[in-house]
Amino acid sequence: MSNRSGRFERLSQETLLDEWGLGDDQEPPAIRTEVRVEQARTAISWNTSPDLPFDRSVNPYRGCEHGCVYCFARPSHAFLGMSPGLDFETRLIARPNIAEALRQDLAKPAYRVAPIANGTNTDPYQPVERDLKITRSVLLALEEARHPVAIVTKGALIEQDIDILERMAAEGLVRVGISVTTRDPALSRKMEPRAPLPARRLKIIRRLTARGIPVRVMASPIVPGLTDPELEAILAAGRQEPPRRVGSCCACHARFRRSGRNGCGRLFRREPRR
Repeated sequence: MSNRSGRFERLSQETLLDEWGLGDDQEPPAIRTEVRVEQARTAISWNTSPDLPFDRSVNPYRGCEHGCVYCFARPSHAFLGMSPGLDFETRLIARPNIAEALRQDLAKPAYRVAPIANGTNTDPYQPVERDLKITRSVLLALEEARHPVAIVTKGALIEQDIDILERMAAEGLVRVGISVTTRDPALSRKMEPRAPLPARRLKIIRRLTARGIPVRVMASPIVPGLTDPELEAILAAGRQEPPRRVGSCCACHARFRRSGRNGCGRLFRREPRR
C-alpha cells in the first residue's frame, strides 16, 4: 500500500528508501498507528444520493485500521491532508464527543426521525473502539432517543455492545450487517489485513441472532474471478448461522422507507425465517 499525498494538496511528498542501515534480511520499520482527537460540532452527515438506502449517517472515527484494500472511504482522508493509502490505516481520528453532538442534533425542533446508518465511511468497531468505546456512547444516545439505527461492520468488538443491541432489537430499533467478503482466510488476509477472520465473523452472526438481533450478511465487494465463485457459499454459510436477511451490497443496510414520524419500529420489523 502506498502513502502518496492527497490529490487536493498543493505540495506532494515521496518517501525514498535508500536502505542505509538495513541488512539483506531486514525490512523497513513498521509504521505505528496513531490516534488523534477531533471535537465534533455536529454528528449527523446527510446525503441525497439516489444510490443509497439512507439519507443520514454518523461516523465515530475517520480512517480505519482494518486496512481493506478495496475500501471506498479511503479518498476521504485526502480531504484532511493525508494519504488515502497508509495514512488512512495508521493515522486515525477519533471523535469522543460525537454522542453529545448527536443528542443535540436529534433534539433540534426541525429534526424528523428516519433510520440512521452507523459505519458508512469507516468501521465503527475497528480495534481502537476496544479502549475508546465511542461507538458504544453513540448507541446509548440512540437508545435514549428510541431512534432506529443500522450498523455495518467486520469487527468482533460489536459483541461488547450486545447488551444495548439486544434491548434496541426488542423494540425493533436496530439491524446489523456483517461484512463477509470471502471464506478463504488467506485471501481475506491479503484483502482485509487487520480485519477478523471470516470464520470469526460467522460466529458473530450466530451470537447476535441467538440474542434476537436482526443480522444480514454483506457479501461484498464481489471481485470477478476472485471472490465471485464464493458468493453462493457465503450466502449459504450465512443462512446456516442463520441471519435474518442476506444481501450482496456493501451499502445496503436495509431498504428502509423514509418516515417523518416518531416510533419507526415497524421499519425494522424482523422477517420470519424461511
